[in-house]
Amino acid sequence: MKETMVSELMEALQEVKDPEIPDLSIVELGMVNQVTAEAGEVWVELTPTFVGCPALDWIADHVKEKLSPVKGVAQVKVSFVMDPPWTSERITPEGREKLKGFGIAPPRARGEDPMDLAPECPFCGAEGGEVLNLFGPTACRSIFYCRNCHQPFEGMKPI
Repeated sequence: MKETMVSELMEALQEVKDPEIPDLSIVELGMVNQVTAEAGEVWVELTPTFVGCPALDWIADHVKEKLSPVKGVAQVKVSFVMDPPWTSERITPEGREKLKGFGIAPPRARGEDPMDLAPECPFCGAEGGEVLNLFGPTACRSIFYCRNCHQPFEGMKPI
């Protein structure tokens, strides 16, 4: 019974979208650490994608909004933890594909020098672009240029 409820809760969490990249859920971003349920109480443990994220209250409110209608849920409690820390390796394969569809290159493997190569272009799939700016619109993204399709694009930094 508990496993079925947790499965339903995880499915509902797929509807909680990242406020900056609304194509991705917090599940696909790898923010969900643990979901437990007992006697109508649900606890959700999340790791933010970066310390000081201004959207934590918004995310917590949406988690409660999406989980409250699930049968058997009386109360939802959301906590944010920094251990284990979030890394870009926690993004699911589905999340990586959705990033591309949104026009953002998924992060490369950690440890690669960002000045050595640009990630694969999310528009045409070409490699060998160039870094335009290591500092993009948010702390976790850089700006790149594709030499093949001549499009600038954002790419997530490996964290």
